[in-house]
Amino acid sequence: MSGMDHSKMNMGEKPAATPEQKNTNTTAKVATLTGKEITLTAKASNQELAPGKTLPVWTFNNSVPGPEIRVKQGDRVKVNLKNELPEPVSIHWHGVPVPNAMDGIPGVTQNAVLPGKTFTYEFKADVPGTYWYHSHQDSVNQLDRGLYGAFIVESKDAAKVDRDYTLVLDEWMSSGMDMSGMNMSGGSNMNMSNMSNMDHSKMNMGNDNKSISTGGTENKSMDMEHDMSMYDLFTINGKSGSLVDKLPVKQGEKVRIRLVNAGYLSHQIHLHGHDFKITATDGQPLNNPGLIKGNVVSIAPGERYDIEFEANNPGQWLIEDHGDSGAVKGMKASIVYEGAAAGSDKPNEAEKLPSVDISRYGQAGKMNFTLDQKYTMEYTMNLNTEKKDGETVYTINGKAFPNTEPLNVKKGDTVKVRLVNKSKTDDHPMHLHGHFFQVLSKNGKPLEGSPVVKDTLNLKPGEEYVVAFQADNEGNWMFHCHDLHHASAGMVTELMYTDFKTDFVPDPKAGNKPE
Repeated sequence: MSGMDHSKMNMGEKPAATPEQKNTNTTAKVATLTGKEITLTAKASNQELAPGKTLPVWTFNNSVPGPEIRVKQGDRVKVNLKNELPEPVSIHWHGVPVPNAMDGIPGVTQNAVLPGKTFTYEFKADVPGTYWYHSHQDSVNQLDRGLYGAFIVESKDAAKVDRDYTLVLDEWMSSGMDMSGMNMSGGSNMNMSNMSNMDHSKMNMGNDNKSISTGGTENKSMDMEHDMSMYDLFTINGKSGSLVDKLPVKQGEKVRIRLVNAGYLSHQIHLHGHDFKITATDGQPLNNPGLIKGNVVSIAPGERYDIEFEANNPGQWLIEDHGDSGAVKGMKASIVYEGAAAGSDKPNEAEKLPSVDISRYGQAGKMNFTLDQKYTMEYTMNLNTEKKDGETVYTINGKAFPNTEPLNVKKGDTVKVRLVNKSKTDDHPMHLHGHFFQVLSKNGKPLEGSPVVKDTLNLKPGEEYVVAFQADNEGNWMFHCHDLHHASAGMVTELMYTDFKTDFVPDPKAGNKPE
């Protein structure tokens, strides 16, 4: 938090209300938008997240999540972003291979959209699948406030399903943390209207000092050591517990559920009462996936999983998060068969169930890359949690952004990247912008099942993956951890095409914060 004078930080006094906190608006139901031109308006509101728990939020079109945008494969999409918030914003199309100028990264591909201004994104939706969109301006804070939504590209020739549901997963802070110049009271987030000059790259978000309390005013160390227990309210589509919408089905229907993790914690999702298949990871199809019974799907920040099942067991069944945090109880939805009486299904969220190992799931098939082929470029990225100058930083090869070394490529290069998580306790869900990569090995063993193509890959402590991709989308692209606390504290690098010339000129007055 360099640039911030801690001596002026009064931890006991409640700060003056900002315009946003005086806002009495309440959010609307999440809409589904189709068509080739869409307007998204970023604005402040308030949302009832759990029964009796209303928090200030930032929204697209006055809902959290923002509208689900559905387009057809091949559509040319035009999205007008209007900013009615007190802070600059942007939109990143997470997983969608857009042209570089449309990637939504302030200071890298565009200037942040200032309050009162608009920006138009235009791109062709060529690759079908489940994606999402979110602000990439000061994203650790703006996502936390609610600036995200689902983006679905419907395939021209996919097998039809009878029901198609999207569940966007997130976490919030329900308890107050009042800090002068840093208001966390009642929001999932810091109030950025007082933090415009703060350097988040120095924000200490480690995992070893549990110094943040989730209530009261005591014990508010500004060391901010990334204690994820501060997120004590889990939501599905912006709602928790009894407020989560039911998912109606009819017997005999084929049902798809698209799981999108917009939060900063992994969630272990368990479907009750049915065998199911994982049909896609990060929107990309799996080859001949097998039936799964009694396993959870572990979905890390930024990842998406599509699951499908046949509605062949009438009743009312839960799809729920598993874990030992009390907050998991709020992250559950009911699958309700039409005409079925109340079911006898019981939650079992504390039960530890094995998670599906995606490296051994489905059947082998055609691969774009192999471990032993010759590559134009080979990189190793060692991911770590380190102390530097008394601060916890998240590093790539021992360096924190902006001092990390970029991956320099030319168009057409084939690139092999070895990712190694050297952190002792931190997961690192690594997300590459503008490209898909194929996962070739996990912990030294080649994948045994279906080819796996992703844009976000979670590495648990000690894990090592080898991935490969072709440099087929020119530009300057971010490659970062999608636990955005880690990104804001250093775990960011760039994939840079050395032969790419950008027209973009950063405006020093735009307040660009790309992490």
